[in-house]
Amino acid sequence: MTMQKITPFLWYAEEAEEAAAFYAATFPNSRVVRVTALPSESPSGPPGSVKVVEFVLFGQAFIAMSAGPLDPFNHAVSFVVHCDDQAELDRYWNALLANGGSAEQCGWLKDRFGLSWQIVPTVLGEMMADPDRAKARRAADAMLKMVKLDIAVLKAAHAGAMA
Repeated sequence: MTMQKITPFLWYAEEAEEAAAFYAATFPNSRVVRVTALPSESPSGPPGSVKVVEFVLFGQAFIAMSAGPLDPFNHAVSFVVHCDDQAELDRYWNALLANGGSAEQCGWLKDRFGLSWQIVPTVLGEMMADPDRAKARRAADAMLKMVKLDIAVLKAAHAGAMA
């Protein structure tokens, strides 16, 4: 695994290995690279109780650790998944919600581990940046009314085909 200058690091109470395996099975070009048990006693527990999990999602390296409860995940940090079409958006949305995730507003969700994700169509960024600010506002207004984002509805709103 090539070392990146910046690698996201996620602290889980117990389920880092399970979460990494789930994410690697959900996204293409993803895999768990290595699981290492800390051989020393730490503030989190006896030797072997803390596990560091190195994994890759879409070619991006991540590190996770199971080291007991500390601070829960919150909305201050989330991962954005840019989707090319509705089928891709639906696939990731449904997978990340499976087995205990919770849907939120505007394309946000929390997976069963409590991590926040934004599942968004790539075209939404283009619509929001449209120099025609009336079009951008219509797209934004439509997005703000949604839970899971619907690309066809966003495009229709952007084009002015919806009230």
